[in-house]
This record gives sequence, structure tokens and C-alpha cells, in this order.
Amino acid sequence: MAIKSKITIIIEKTDTGFSACTKDYPVFTTGATMNELFHNIKEAFILYFDVEIFDDSRISYEIDFSQFFKYYKILNAKAFAGRIGLNPTLLSQYISGHKKPSASQSKRILYGINKIGLELSEMSVLYERSQRDSTFATSYDKAVVVKESYRGQRER
Repeated sequence: MAIKSKITIIIEKTDTGFSACTKDYPVFTTGATMNELFHNIKEAFILYFDVEIFDDSRISYEIDFSQFFKYYKILNAKAFAGRIGLNPTLLSQYISGHKKPSASQSKRILYGINKIGLELSEMSVLYERSQRDSTFATSYDKAVVVKESYRGQRER
């Protein structure tokens, strides 16, 4: 069987991780993490095409943004759109499925999501460091101390 020059994979967020499928071939897979999912996608195509090596540069990925924002309800779509410089109404149309984002818009949205994820993961590093080194206090630790100090003065 001839392999198409471009294969589109649709990625969805699930309760247990991620799932991926393609309309081009009967290939489906899941993964607990995105890295595991990418590995499993490549492995699934190797098995399907019965080849030793599969050139994954043929694969383009699409995220189901409607499903993604429903799963991550904590992300405020309007605030997120403002943060990445996207019209909130347009993002709302992507989320509702009324419009489909272009490849460049999808990259822009994914970049924004990844940037927020990196920022949040860096915060956990600061917290872990403050737990290990009692002389190092994060802004959050200082804010808690000030708040507790203020409460104590007020209650007296």
C-alpha cells in the first residue's frame, strides 16, 4: 500500500490521557502523555504499513480545540485569546466548532497553551526549591507570611 505524502492526525484529550486517529487510514492509538502518544502513533504506522522505519515528517497534527477547552474548563477562553493576541470571538468560534483554525492559528493557540504550561511548571520548581531550602522564600511564601502576620495584628 502506498503511503500518502501527508497524513493528518487528530488528537483529543481524554480522561486517561490522549487519543489520536486519522481519517486516511484505520489507525488509532492512545497515550497517557503527549510524548507517549507521539511514540505510539509512530509505532502504529510501522505496524500498519509493515515497515521497519516510518518517516513521521509526513504527519501533521490537529487538536480538537472544542474538546480541549471543554476538558480544561479552568482556562478562560476570552482571557487566553487576549494573552495570545487572538480575537476572543474567533477563538470562541474555533471552540464551538463553527470555524476551523488554519495551521498558523492552530500553532499560535498551541504555543500559547504550551507557554502557560511551562510557566505553571516553573512555579512548582520554585515551590519545591523553597521546601528544600528554608532560607529561600518564593513570593508566594512571603505573601502567606505577610497575610498571616496581618491577621494576627488585626485579631489582637
